[in-house]
Amino acid sequence: MSRAMSELAGTISRRRFLVRTASAAVAAAAAGVIGAPHVARAKAPFTLPPLPYADDALQPTISATTMGFHYGKHHKGYLDNLNKLLADTPDLAELGLEELIKTTAVNPNRVAIFNNAAQVWNHTFYWQSMRPKGGGKPSGPLLQRIEADFGGWDPFVAEFSKAALTQFGSGWAWLVVDGGKLKAVKTSNADTPIVQGKPPLITIDVWEHAYYLDYQNRRGDYIKAWLETVVNWDFAAEQLSRVKA
Repeated sequence: MSRAMSELAGTISRRRFLVRTASAAVAAAAAGVIGAPHVARAKAPFTLPPLPYADDALQPTISATTMGFHYGKHHKGYLDNLNKLLADTPDLAELGLEELIKTTAVNPNRVAIFNNAAQVWNHTFYWQSMRPKGGGKPSGPLLQRIEADFGGWDPFVAEFSKAALTQFGSGWAWLVVDGGKLKAVKTSNADTPIVQGKPPLITIDVWEHAYYLDYQNRRGDYIKAWLETVVNWDFAAEQLSRVKA
C-alpha cells in the first residue's frame, strides 16, 4: 500500500470513530436533521454538519473510502471555499445558506459564491437522501403520489434513472415537486432546484467523485444500487409533507 493510501486509511479510521461517537447525538436531533439541509451555524462562517450515519454504514453500495473523499474532502472543500469568499463579502455573510444561494443565483458577479454555497446545500441534502438498509419502494402517500404522477413504480424508476444517467458531465438528479406534481429532473454542476421554486424530495449525486472509486465508469450500476439499497424514502416522505399544497 502506498504511503498516501496508508495515510488516507488512518484518517478514515479516526474519522469513523468520531462519526460513530456523534451518531447518537445526530439521531437524538432527528427532527432537526429532517427537512431543509442545515449547517452547524445558520450564518457564516459555516461549519460542516456531521453525517447522519457512520461513514461505512452504506457499504457495499458506497464504500467508506468514497465517503472519506466525498464528505471529508469535497464537501468540506466547498464549505471552506465558501467561508473564504464570504470573508471578503460582508454584505452576504449575514444570510442563511438557502437565502444566500437564491440571492447569488441571479447575480453573475457572485458565481463562485453560488457554486460553493449550492454545493454545500446539495451535498447536505444528498447525505440525508440516503440511509443504511434503505432502498426499495416507499409506502403510504409518497408511493401513491409516485404511482399517480409517473404512471406506476417502474415508470418512476425508469424516469429517475434516465435523468441521473443522461446528465452530461457533473451534476445531480432529483425527485421534485413541480406544479403540484412529482417529477424527475436533472441539474448541471452546482445548480439546484430550490432556485427554480421546485422543492426537492431526494437527490442522487452523479459527479464522478460520488461513485468512481466504487464503480469506475459504470454510473448505471451506481444508480441502480442506490435506488435498491440506500435511498431514504422516509426523508423524501417528510419533505413531501412539508410542501404546501
